[in-house]
Amino acid sequence: MPSYSATTLDDVADAVVDRLRATTGRRVVIVDGADAARPIDLAARITDRLRTEGRAADVVDLHGWVRPASLRLEYGRTDELSYRTAWFDHDGLAREVIGALRDHGRWLPAIWDPATDRSARLRVVPAAADQVLVLAGPMLLGRGLGADLTVALTLSSSALRRLTPADEQWTVDALTAWTADHDETPDVEVKVDHPDRPALRVF
Repeated sequence: MPSYSATTLDDVADAVVDRLRATTGRRVVIVDGADAARPIDLAARITDRLRTEGRAADVVDLHGWVRPASLRLEYGRTDELSYRTAWFDHDGLAREVIGALRDHGRWLPAIWDPATDRSARLRVVPAAADQVLVLAGPMLLGRGLGADLTVALTLSSSALRRLTPADEQWTVDALTAWTADHDETPDVEVKVDHPDRPALRVF
């Protein structure tokens, strides 16, 4: 059985920054977690610390890479297979964020606005020489995105169901199935069944 030690999200952010501090050049970090695990919050803590140290850092929210409603909702608004396979444009993310950062020194913050179901119409951003992008959202691990550092915020099935809003409960089975089918070991794992008392996995 894996063992865990009590921690805080600030300490987790510090640990990630410590690892990045020893690196140079452009880097990609993945913070994987169901929306109920609040991966964007941790991603923001990481980027805030990096910026304080003078390194260029930005968060890329996976929800800015949803597909148009006509594609992601083709089989209904609560289809769990579609949520796993058709909701997010991972190919676009790999091409316009990760690939563009590494190959061309630029990146696109988002491609689609789910609120308006229209193009996000954002400009390509030039990347600094030491740019760090923190990609955050659900089901990112197991996609072969090739990040330099991966962080997983994990929830037990019961905690996932407890923390997921009522109108998003249909996503629970999809998230659980994806995790079971794609067992990619992250560099850092944090159990967040109790958000105010996270626990760091000791490998």
